[in-house]
Amino acid sequence: MNTNWKKNIALFLTSQALSLFGTMLVQYAIMWHIVLKTQSGVMMMVYILVGVLPTFFSSLFGGVWADRYNKKHLINLADGSIALVSLMIAICLSAGLDSITLLMIAAAVRALGQGVQQPAVNSLIPFIVPEDKLLKINGFNSSIQSGIFLISPAAGALLMSLAPLQTLFFIDVVTATIAIGILYFLVKVPHVQRAENHSKTSHFKDLINGLSYIKSQRYLLILITLFTLFTVFMSPLSILTPLQVTRNFGPELWRLSAIEIVFSGGCILGGILIGLWCFRNKIYAIGAASVVIGIMTILFGVWTNFIPYLVCMTIAGVTVPYFNAPSMTLIQEKVAPEYLGRVMSVFTMLGSLAMPFGMLFFGPLADIVNINYIMIGTGAVMLFLSVFYFINKTLRASGIQKHEIQNPKS
Repeated sequence: MNTNWKKNIALFLTSQALSLFGTMLVQYAIMWHIVLKTQSGVMMMVYILVGVLPTFFSSLFGGVWADRYNKKHLINLADGSIALVSLMIAICLSAGLDSITLLMIAAAVRALGQGVQQPAVNSLIPFIVPEDKLLKINGFNSSIQSGIFLISPAAGALLMSLAPLQTLFFIDVVTATIAIGILYFLVKVPHVQRAENHSKTSHFKDLINGLSYIKSQRYLLILITLFTLFTVFMSPLSILTPLQVTRNFGPELWRLSAIEIVFSGGCILGGILIGLWCFRNKIYAIGAASVVIGIMTILFGVWTNFIPYLVCMTIAGVTVPYFNAPSMTLIQEKVAPEYLGRVMSVFTMLGSLAMPFGMLFFGPLADIVNINYIMIGTGAVMLFLSVFYFINKTLRASGIQKHEIQNPKS
């Protein structure tokens, strides 16, 4: 491990933050442009599909590549490919070729790159961060990402009001170029001897081996299954709350902005807090977070006053990092390094599908059933799922760090 690991991880997180900021600017720009130009729900559905499904398919082999090849180069290759497409789109827009099809292609390519980049990013972090600092770094990274999610819509809206659409694509090219330069020239990743001989196996065989590894690790199979189910039932909290606020409290824009701000602000605070304190057993942290999120979701269906609703939204935001960061850290600590990329790709793949899959059901249901009842019902299911984190012995045992097992009195 690099003795100057703090500088190393700071540079790495900076590069990925720049990349994410450019990505989010363009993502919002494409979405808003399609909304304003077409005002079509069908086109929005198509946009969501092309922005999600490619990630699922590229994740199938993104993890294999992360385990086979140099992770740093793989991240830069994915980032560079996305930036190249952004440059091409920017040039086309500057030439007057304002085509929805072009924007859909841009969204699809970005989704493909995400499925390759994200497993490589998450599987590289354990190689440059000491194991006992992983949770803190994942928490801080969560705060950084939440901050970008908070400021990028405002920045995107401001830029779109001041400059043509292609400007945001050019900004994405610049941020990606800087991110690639930082990662390539400044971030030091130690060479790791690979346990598997990939030269004698096909990519498909590597993929099957990765899935077999997940199946063989019972705690991992249970953890990923619970995480996916929980994300499905959390989808109304993530996507239906603006509609619920509009129906229950009024269509004022400030209300919709308020729930986004307090939730993102809560996530930033939660990411910082988890770097300062968390349950020693990460499974207890995930379980406790599941309980709190479930209770907050039920309360969303109960409150008739907007202020308590905002308070619950803030608490939910603070709690989300306590659900996500320990899950990610647990995988980074426990999974054998030669399988980490493939396990992360399954995590990315299921995460990219869980939310849209939930909305395929809960979205249409919201036009038939009162959203309050949907919140109460999904919150109750999340509470039920949270019980398994506490009663399952395999999960509880997996939440203990290796050094704690070896030195139980430490």
